[in-house]
Amino acid sequence: MIDARFRNARIVLAGQVIEGSLATRDGNIAAIDSGLTQAGEDLDGDYLIPGLVELHTDHLESHYRPRPGVFWDAMAALHAHDVQIIGSGITTVFDAVRVGSDPDLPNMGEHVEKLTGAIAAGREDGWLRAEHFVHLRCELPAHDVIAQFEAHATHNHTRLASVMDHTPGQRQFRSLDDYKRFYKDKIGRSQAELDDYLAARQAEHDRHSAPNRAHIVARARELGLPLASHDDTTLLHVEEGVADGVAISEFPTTLEAASAAHDAGLAILMGAPNVVRGKSHSGNISATDLVRAGLLDILSSDYVPFALLQAAFVLPQRVDGLALPQALATVTRNPARAAGLDDRGEIALGKRADLVRVRVMGGLPIVRGVWRQGVRVS
Repeated sequence: MIDARFRNARIVLAGQVIEGSLATRDGNIAAIDSGLTQAGEDLDGDYLIPGLVELHTDHLESHYRPRPGVFWDAMAALHAHDVQIIGSGITTVFDAVRVGSDPDLPNMGEHVEKLTGAIAAGREDGWLRAEHFVHLRCELPAHDVIAQFEAHATHNHTRLASVMDHTPGQRQFRSLDDYKRFYKDKIGRSQAELDDYLAARQAEHDRHSAPNRAHIVARARELGLPLASHDDTTLLHVEEGVADGVAISEFPTTLEAASAAHDAGLAILMGAPNVVRGKSHSGNISATDLVRAGLLDILSSDYVPFALLQAAFVLPQRVDGLALPQALATVTRNPARAAGLDDRGEIALGKRADLVRVRVMGGLPIVRGVWRQGVRVS
């Protein structure tokens, strides 16, 4: 593979930032040196950071379904998504694909097939700029979630699954009033129609959630597929996740749940948009408050790809005593380790040369170059 060399860079290592040079060989980091050298591309004092690792982004689905009832060509959607992902400094991405139908998406299995098929084809044909894996978001109340999970869980690109329940009155929306305020205009229903919709969703939860969870947890254990919980709100939710063997607690909604998950050894994942905005879009706990409490391990871009890099540079400004290397670990080393990808996520000898050149301009981290395994891709 083509070797790359860089000089005059501020290199962000695991515990410090040094000024110096870096060289790659055969796709891995071969040398890191402090001080001046004449060899390599001059980065003009810009930061050189590890490629970001994203474990949960819904952004591919946003390209595939840009408007209600509008479904784009899956390959074209993946291409647009991939360009934005790599342009945001993300070199490894777990594309979250919902499995399980609902009244708004009654034939979800068809869409899952198209999306995961596009990812498989892109990986095989070698045109994707970032490395893409699949994260199966298993909506437990759905009557067909098990069938869709089984159809895709054994593929070699499927590397993570999460068990979630967005039933009104559960987890993220414990308050039905909050749910109604959030979704009334979004789903375009009258109050009477919304009440009927809520009743139907709660009936599905009562019928399907528990047995579907039991099946998916058992199969994930058999397959060695890492598992995440979603929107943990209470101690009981965390205890259930621990009993099920989950490794990651995604988007806990309360300090109580986050503390319990931390004590149980789960990796805690929160949304980078929450950090950038300074609050949750649905009124739950602030991710920055969890950082201050020492309760956050991983950030996810969720629905805004660039938010991942932006949040990592914002956090040291908002949290006393938090240095840039520690903030960047939440979007590089920590998610890589949680997903079992120990070959990447930090700038160290022998690690993959997934690298991002960043210059801070007007307080915003601007991506000026991206390399995956030493090869420039953006």
